[in-house]
Amino acid sequence: MAICNTCSSNSPLLLSFFTITISFCLTIIPLASALTFNYTSFSPQYDDNITYERAYPDSNRVIQLPANRETAGRATYNQSMRLWDKATGNLTDFTTHFSFVIDSRNSSYYADGLAFFLAPQGSKIPTNKGGGSFGLTKDNEPLNSSIPFVAVEFDVYVNSWDPTFSHVGIDINSVKSKKNVSWWSDVKSGRRNEAWISYNSSTHNLSVAFTGFRNNLVVMQGLDYQVDLRQHLPEFVTFGFSMATGVDFAIFSIYSWEFNSSLEMDDETTNPVSNPKRRRKNRTALVVGLSLGGGVLVGGVVLIIWLAGIGRKRKEGDEEDNQGFSEYIDDEFERGAGPKRFPYKELALATNDFNDDQKLGQGGFGGVYKGFFRETNSYIAVKRVSQGSKQGIKEYASEVKIISRLRHRNLVQLLGWCHEKKELLLVYEFMPNGSLDSHLFKENSLLTWEFRYKIAQDLASGLLYLQEEWEQCVVHRDIKSSNIMLDSNFNAKIGDFGLARLVEHAKGSQTTVLAGTMGYMAPECATTGKASKESDVYSFGIVALEIACGRKPINPKAPQGQVSLLQWVWDLYGNGKLLEAVDPRLCRDFDGQQIERLMIVGLWCAHPDENLRPSIRQVIHVLNFEAPLPALPPKMPVPTYLSPP
Repeated sequence: MAICNTCSSNSPLLLSFFTITISFCLTIIPLASALTFNYTSFSPQYDDNITYERAYPDSNRVIQLPANRETAGRATYNQSMRLWDKATGNLTDFTTHFSFVIDSRNSSYYADGLAFFLAPQGSKIPTNKGGGSFGLTKDNEPLNSSIPFVAVEFDVYVNSWDPTFSHVGIDINSVKSKKNVSWWSDVKSGRRNEAWISYNSSTHNLSVAFTGFRNNLVVMQGLDYQVDLRQHLPEFVTFGFSMATGVDFAIFSIYSWEFNSSLEMDDETTNPVSNPKRRRKNRTALVVGLSLGGGVLVGGVVLIIWLAGIGRKRKEGDEEDNQGFSEYIDDEFERGAGPKRFPYKELALATNDFNDDQKLGQGGFGGVYKGFFRETNSYIAVKRVSQGSKQGIKEYASEVKIISRLRHRNLVQLLGWCHEKKELLLVYEFMPNGSLDSHLFKENSLLTWEFRYKIAQDLASGLLYLQEEWEQCVVHRDIKSSNIMLDSNFNAKIGDFGLARLVEHAKGSQTTVLAGTMGYMAPECATTGKASKESDVYSFGIVALEIACGRKPINPKAPQGQVSLLQWVWDLYGNGKLLEAVDPRLCRDFDGQQIERLMIVGLWCAHPDENLRPSIRQVIHVLNFEAPLPALPPKMPVPTYLSPP
């Protein structure tokens, strides 16, 4: 840690240098427009960033629409969001998460609904009586609004243009949804719901994940729709909630609201230059600035290295527990792009000094803690390797070496690291919906089939990147449902690369010590010690069966013949009774063709003979209905192995 020690002893010099350098460099870096906030409660006395129209925070610090008939109300954020940039055409990415209640107080008659919406800057409630327009359109134009808007509606009343059930829908300039899905709303009980809405500027995908209730189970549901928001809304928009009652009514309440958006812009976007001569001068200045800035930066690096050398000599022998390892880890991270070093104090503050109340889980080599950065209003997950664990240190080094260089939408993103005070810490993006196993096996929670199938496809996509699309083949060696993490929209991401290994694409396997988790581990790994793409495909197959069947791979308490999930499902497949293995909690609410494909693909991937397993690319083709199902033997084959030379 010599650099840190040196920086401390020469802090005035370095502070001056970096103040000048960073200030200079910031003048030539592309600008970004970002908006972020997180409300866990609401109070007009202490916060003036929300505008209320006929809906106000009550004594419980909850935004509430009064229980009156034919009433509309709104709560919108005061600062408008820059949705897109006219000069570049760039669109923003945004995510929002909120909790809400629609409560009819046990009445069977209720109306109408609540919507999260985007509308032109300065939008107010139009003149209307509420009802099915949610306070978004005028009374006489619910299906063709003169006021542009995009909204996600939570609709509990059936109007003439609605489906015949409570639903969640995506609306564009009309309250007749472009796409909708039935919603298990349970309005009579007035239970609290959660919703996550996100927009991907690259794919133009507007996605919604939300909870409902069925048979006292929390049901996870979702839908998505592709829309280019630039075609429907101006650059700057007002956003927030609009809710309405009709002849019947319910009490609408918003309990919490979190929002994040980001939009990359060029400097000319915010400071446009109309004069061509001035533009040429700006470009010349930019080239000179970049050259000078680069020179200053290089000089700074040389200065730091020189000071570090002095500090190393002065502090030789100090902090010997960290120095060699730190240099190795730093070198590994410098080869990657993106992750950064976090000071220990910052992570200790974010996790409340690693308080047990913040612990998300405990692994074999340490715990994972939830953290919160107040400066950015964002959550993180911190993996803390147990002190004195040599195997934990090896895992830490492996994750540093591998995941710092990986970038894919279906891999958990590494944000940074810290190794101070004998601590080894890895900082990851926070996955609000936890791990897949926590949803498959919790008695009070239920993932709908749509989510399950999408999760299987996401997992296959992440494995394809690891096995074929990155510069080297990454063998994960511990694919299992507890290592599949779910973000706010239940997109699946592979995590925990502590056991991962790099192999050349041509080689495809590596003989190593036994690693993995029983039930998910391919049989050849136990007998030959060989980890390969095929062994990860085997693990994928087991997870696919878990997703479809809602059962763990090994259940010692199960009836005879059902202890092994793989053996049980294969027996049912051979007897033509495959669907008897489907998770009974789905109550037959699933796509029959999809679930059959997922289970047969699961068996195919978990074939005892590694040479007869599919590639992950073949798996994706079958799951996408781009290739036929394989013909498998009616009885599970018995593997035979050759001893390694």
